[in-house]
Amino acid sequence: MYVNLGIGIPSEIPPYLHPTSQVTFQVENGLVGGGPYPFPENADADLINAGKESITAILGHSLSDSTEAFGMMRGKHLHMTSLGGMQVSEDGDLANWLIPGKKATGMGGAMDLAASCPHVIVAMEHTNQGKPRILPKCTYPLTAKKCVKRIVTEFAVF
Repeated sequence: MYVNLGIGIPSEIPPYLHPTSQVTFQVENGLVGGGPYPFPENADADLINAGKESITAILGHSLSDSTEAFGMMRGKHLHMTSLGGMQVSEDGDLANWLIPGKKATGMGGAMDLAASCPHVIVAMEHTNQGKPRILPKCTYPLTAKKCVKRIVTEFAVF
């Protein structure tokens, strides 16, 4: 199973998988076979995840340019993605790239992933400064409509 992990909580998943889980992580910068965080002395500046954090490459990994990596995403070759979220609506709409009034450099691969992956799981904190993030309708700009299949927070799985 090929899985892409987004920025934030999703990037914490690799160490929790059993080594025989048959999950291969794809990174939008071109690494297929991304592993957990390295020990600081083993960090390789060329191996990073979507959040620009150092990661490792597992045995049998492959490297490509970002064009091939986005082709894998847009071509629907990934089985699942876990993305961070700012808001999710009751209809499964996702807002995860821009907070109104804040500066943003772009949404990265989130729109491609949300539109292309058959299973979109959002891992996020249940609230932000006491305000719910699961809402009847998103108030932030949408990344994609009706794409979220599951939400995981510190309180529940929906």
